Amino acid sequence: MSRSITGAAARRSGLPLRGAATALAAVTAAAGLTGTAFADTAPAGAAVVTRASLAPSLVAGRGAELGISEQEAENAATNGTVLAPDRTAYTLPAEASGRSAVKLAPGQYVEFTLPAAANAITVRYSLPDAPNGGGITAPLDVTVNGRNRSTMTLTSQYSWLYNQYPFTNDPNADLLHSDWWITECGCVPSATTPTPQITKPFRQNHFYDEQRLLLGRTYKAGDKVRLSVPAGSAAAWTAVDLLDSQLVGAPHVNLAAANVLAFGADPFGKRDSADAFDKAVAFAKRAHLKVYIPPGTYQVNRHIVVDDVTIEGAGSWYTVVKGHQVTLATPAADGSVHTGVGFYGRSAAEGGSRNVHLSGFAIEGDVRERIDTDQVNGIGGSLSDSSVDGLYIHHTKVGMWFDGPMKNFTATNNVITDQIADGLNFHTGVTDSVVRNNLVRNSGDDGLAMWAEKTQDARNTFDHNTVQSPVLANGIAIYGGTDNTVSNNLIADPVREGSAIHVGSRFGAEPFTGHLWITDNTTVRAGTHELNWNIGLGAIWFYALEKNIDADIRVTGDNFLDSTYNAMMLVADWPVKDLYSVTGLHFKDIKVDGTGTSVLSARVAGSATFENVDARNVGAVGVNNCGTFHFTPAGSEFSLTDLGGNDGGGTTGPWLASWELPNTITCDDRPPVVAPPAPSAW
Repeated sequence: MSRSITGAAARRSGLPLRGAATALAAVTAAAGLTGTAFADTAPAGAAVVTRASLAPSLVAGRGAELGISEQEAENAATNGTVLAPDRTAYTLPAEASGRSAVKLAPGQYVEFTLPAAANAITVRYSLPDAPNGGGITAPLDVTVNGRNRSTMTLTSQYSWLYNQYPFTNDPNADLLHSDWWITECGCVPSATTPTPQITKPFRQNHFYDEQRLLLGRTYKAGDKVRLSVPAGSAAAWTAVDLLDSQLVGAPHVNLAAANVLAFGADPFGKRDSADAFDKAVAFAKRAHLKVYIPPGTYQVNRHIVVDDVTIEGAGSWYTVVKGHQVTLATPAADGSVHTGVGFYGRSAAEGGSRNVHLSGFAIEGDVRERIDTDQVNGIGGSLSDSSVDGLYIHHTKVGMWFDGPMKNFTATNNVITDQIADGLNFHTGVTDSVVRNNLVRNSGDDGLAMWAEKTQDARNTFDHNTVQSPVLANGIAIYGGTDNTVSNNLIADPVREGSAIHVGSRFGAEPFTGHLWITDNTTVRAGTHELNWNIGLGAIWFYALEKNIDADIRVTGDNFLDSTYNAMMLVADWPVKDLYSVTGLHFKDIKVDGTGTSVLSARVAGSATFENVDARNVGAVGVNNCGTFHFTPAGSEFSLTDLGGNDGGGTTGPWLASWELPNTITCDDRPPVVAPPAPSAW
């Protein structure tokens, strides 16, 4: 199978950041900032539709369009408690869309008004963990217009991780790495006397899950969908974050394909259908047919290896391929200690797979812990000249993880949610490939990533995707590569140790060469508190850790809305700040609406140009220029060039004032945070 994700263990350890954190540990922590959801003035009980908790007009033309109407619970009718907005990591509202949710006790409800005809809903929710971990289950009643009750069985078995990377399901566990520096004590616990007492559970996170429900008939706009917690619920509380509603079409039928039922597949999920799937695939290849998976739930507890085959389901709401995580008797050659449901191309070392097309089904995994050597991803391997369209991928480790070299791959119209790690990752030598019109929500690592480890990723595009609430790391991350594009995406609510858009020379990535276009994206409520450094990040941030970042990088037409700290940040880690720089950056035609601190924070040597960057509601000095902290008489080691049209600012005047140019030191290591107003039309 494909190579294991061994590199990720170092990625999220926090170790590369400790040098700066130790050097700056005496400085006080950056202030938190409350969230601001879209404030609608519609009458009580009216349908309030948002996109990433924003008025849709603010993000027109950006993000995915999947026929889904998003409604935030805090805008709906309820007799429960609306959680106050909060962006502080490890809190329930911080991981919610829009940084707020509704908390229901047994007997309470939240009621949504359908904005359009719908026959299917998705509920994003959270339940408490069991006292010793492992989760609980609890019911949620669903009625429409007070009738037609059905009951969803919610679970927290796939939620609630704790402690340090790579996390544990045990809320009572001691520190996993007592030799790591931690912010909570400003120390390395194992090297500190007396040994600090760490409150348990330590760093609880990954609270939310989601569940889908077909309503059995089509309801019209204006009908009321009520979610009620029964009086006898085993859950002390149920938090509802949002409701997605949509009109799902009839099941797709293909009578001319190799039907998996003919090869012994069980549509009721009582017995394993993996062998039947293999037989259908083999027959279809010989007969030059497609494979068809009709409506049903199919138990598949290992990888289905695919090459030169098309597999179609009846639609992701009708065809579900669901598997248990299985412990291997002996570790696999790639280091995996488990297997589970997934569709995998052959590994690149085996020549990879080609001409694979997967569409119209759901993959439901059973991954509850993060083990980076495990290949328990929804889609994996090397897939050239291939496509994945219209899948729903849930509870796997990574929705799609590709180990190249591979080329000419497309991922379109997919929904990837509740992953333990990344949503999608182009890892090592993925070229000429496109990820377009996908929704990624609640990933446990980067939502979408290109990681050019050892071999360049080149000429790839992430376009018109929506990425919401990555619990760890970034919405979209680019690690090295050549001539790649990030365009027309909507990224919202990153929680910690990352932000909305990230460009990083790190994790063994090849250098950035050629160009990188970051064009017409919108971020909202981004810029997290970086726990290891104890500072606030930018909504977009560039990080020189292992090499210079000196390619032609153009950030053009992007909107940075309601940034928790900075809109844009350029940084080098403390031990290498005199070795690596960030140059060749060009910012043009950008709107910055609300920053908790500055428009730009520079903590690195280098340079950038700015043209038509308009800002308003800026909470601190427009440019916070620390350079490499040498504070030389000649000024900062980072220089800014004003190409004209840079207007607006905040409480301190124009954001790019003449006195700040080209390299005035304006360094405030941890400036106070000023919460901006909610974004509005420009």
